[in-house]
Amino acid sequence: MTWTLVEFLAHAIAMEQEAADRYLELADMMEAHRNDAVATLFRDMNRFSMMHHDSIRERAKGLELPRLKSWEYRWRSPPEVGDEAGFDYMVEPYNALRYARRNEVRAMKYYRDVADEAQDEDLRRMAREFAGEERDHARSLDEWIARTPRPSMTWDEDPESLEPVD
Repeated sequence: MTWTLVEFLAHAIAMEQEAADRYLELADMMEAHRNDAVATLFRDMNRFSMMHHDSIRERAKGLELPRLKSWEYRWRSPPEVGDEAGFDYMVEPYNALRYARRNEVRAMKYYRDVADEAQDEDLRRMAREFAGEERDHARSLDEWIARTPRPSMTWDEDPESLEPVD
């Protein structure tokens, strides 16, 4: 399916807004349960998502973007919004970082897919740029993960296996 630049920008703005809203919701949930370290992390992720959202809106100035209804988006749920299944209010910072990283990797793949499908060179360039920003976010989270103590309890997934972002 081909993309237009305005359709892509409308999706990107919506995706970043949804990610920001989700991170804020998670931060509030963590704070309510006195998991302050993770609440701070999610507030930071909210701020990063809003910065990306605002920069995309700035790039879209002067363009008439479509006002998409919920059923018109090319996703069931925005790629950068993680599934809440299995997310526990007692999550430790290490696993919260991994959760945030998975969100960033999904967003990176989404933008890469758009770039691969794009017929328009400007759209392809912009989608690659956005994928690179998400890759950089995932790499930053990799650094945080490396500095964060692993939880002492057993987890379903191997804490060492991180999907590469290159």
